[in-house]
Amino acid sequence: MQAALQAAGPQHYPAGALYVVATPIGNLADITLRALHVLALADAIACEDTRHTAPLLRAYGLDGKPLIALHEHNEAEAAQGVIARLQAGQRVACVSDAGTPAVSDPGARLAAACAAAGLRVVPLPGASSVTTAISAAGLAGDGQFVFAGFLPTKPGERASAVDALAAEPRAVVLLEAPHRIAALAHALAALGARPVTVGRELTKQFEQIATLPCAELPAWLAADAQRQRGEFALVLHPADAAAAPGDEARVLRLLLAALPTKTAVKLAAEITGAPRNALYERALALKQMTDDE
Repeated sequence: MQAALQAAGPQHYPAGALYVVATPIGNLADITLRALHVLALADAIACEDTRHTAPLLRAYGLDGKPLIALHEHNEAEAAQGVIARLQAGQRVACVSDAGTPAVSDPGARLAAACAAAGLRVVPLPGASSVTTAISAAGLAGDGQFVFAGFLPTKPGERASAVDALAAEPRAVVLLEAPHRIAALAHALAALGARPVTVGRELTKQFEQIATLPCAELPAWLAADAQRQRGEFALVLHPADAAAAPGDEARVLRLLLAALPTKTAVKLAAEITGAPRNALYERALALKQMTDDE
């Protein structure tokens, strides 16, 4: 903590401000000196899960801080309590379970509520699975990317989301949990030869990063049970300008409207060259989406 004090201590940390603090996505050594200083300085810490944040703080010798539960189900209500603390002149730090708050994690509503109340919001940059995955993906071109986060969990909605990604020429960053990664892999397989970089357990002891065609992703996951464990960040590489993004999905939709599923899948595979298994998964999702409607 002495190094944190020496590096960050001379800066000004106004009272009555919300500090949005990035924490490690896995490796405890990835905390910043400024984050340690602010966490030590804070009067209270708003966190996604107190059971996760308490041992994290303990690892840095910062246990004993008042913790405020702030998660997706109570963020609007909890924000009012945080605002009351700030208006009383306290400093409150906001952290998520891992990485930068408000990026597919709680924190955005709190920051907006504080700003609306005329209170200062101070961001502390640090670890993020999004930029970590991008940095290792080796993307060609101008480096532009889109952050899509978690895709819908319902098969039909997820298939529609992947259809939209097929038409996106830029790189796309996706996040996924271990219990849904196989379903996402089958949905992405419809994108055929388009490369995807899979980042699993980033920054942790068993970190794994692999780049392969989307069509091969389901088989890659199934080849080793360990590959379906841990949190995932995936980078869908930019679409080949010479290809026709979305053709597989468009052709499949047209054929399904007039033919039985197996026949439509067989013809779509022959027309587009996309993997038949991936097209069949997509066809089932499209049919379910139609049935739900």
